Amino acid sequence: MTSSVLAWIWSERFWLPENVSWADLEHPPPGVEYPRLGHMLYALPLAVGIYVLRQIFERLVAKPCAHILQIHEGVPRQAQPNAVLERLYQSKTCPDMKQTEGLAKQLDWDVRKIQRWFRVRRNQDRPSTQIKFCESMWRFTFYLTIFMYGICHLWESPWMWDTRQCWHNYPFQPLSPEQYNYYVAELAFYWSLMFSQFIDIQRKDFMIMFVHHMATILLITFSYANNMLRAGTLVLCVHDASDIFLEAAKLANYAKYQKLCDGMFVVFSISFFIARLIIYPFWIVRSVLLESWEIIGPYQAWWLLNGLLLVLQTLHIIWFYLIARIAIKAIFKGKVSFARNLVRVTVQTCSNAAFKDTCNTGISNLLL
Repeated sequence: MTSSVLAWIWSERFWLPENVSWADLEHPPPGVEYPRLGHMLYALPLAVGIYVLRQIFERLVAKPCAHILQIHEGVPRQAQPNAVLERLYQSKTCPDMKQTEGLAKQLDWDVRKIQRWFRVRRNQDRPSTQIKFCESMWRFTFYLTIFMYGICHLWESPWMWDTRQCWHNYPFQPLSPEQYNYYVAELAFYWSLMFSQFIDIQRKDFMIMFVHHMATILLITFSYANNMLRAGTLVLCVHDASDIFLEAAKLANYAKYQKLCDGMFVVFSISFFIARLIIYPFWIVRSVLLESWEIIGPYQAWWLLNGLLLVLQTLHIIWFYLIARIAIKAIFKGKVSFARNLVRVTVQTCSNAAFKDTCNTGISNLLL
């Protein structure tokens, strides 16, 4: 039963071009290595290592930086203990007016007092600014590091300058150590985010991000298994580029450097436009859609991958519209509740990412 299900999932007719089998990829020429699905298993222990590294980084690097910037952890106001309200809170953090009025009669409290209790209780569960600063500093450091590694590898790769090289002799393209390290590091990072969701303070977007991370992991794994690494590394690099500036803007926002925050968000907007509305569609999507058709021809997985890429491009346009509205306000109207708007766009991006991946994220890496 299990073997038949796996055979259906990994059908050669679906994932590989005509007249190519998984057996062909399992026996490369001497001195050549092709991707194998088993290679991805190393990402799991590495994800645990990344999570441990994150804890060390946040404690020894990010937290001292937060203290230097006078970003204190703070102790949220505690809601008055009440078993009835706490029981409802566990199932519904924002009760409607009918429920609020019913609770007021049951407890002989004023409606406004009930609303105030839920507001204070929600604030208890919100992560402090210091925690958010440490998390953003970790993501900023990872995105910057992995982007620099990726660009150094791709700079010397012929397919970065000639995207037709992504499809020559596909799928019999050798796996380089740099490609493997890049893929495994990205996959392990998303696995670590998946693990940490169940350990960290749970956010309102828990399920959204769970779907996002799971879809990203699956897409990275699938693209590795059918050896679409050359196009995949380009997609990874393009998406990581703008994420660096978003995390930098959030760091400045948490530190209350408003002008720097606004400036970094404008830089993020520009980098997002260049990376995801120019380079991505006219360089990567064009290659996957047109050049691959010309060189290897379409097959079943080809239609799926191109469909996902086009959906992602549509979402890029929607995201940029939201981003541009905030950037324009920051430029022409000064400090226009920037922090609140930034959070709103980030949440909207996460929500769209969940739809996209099913897509970083927002996904960032839909081909992957």
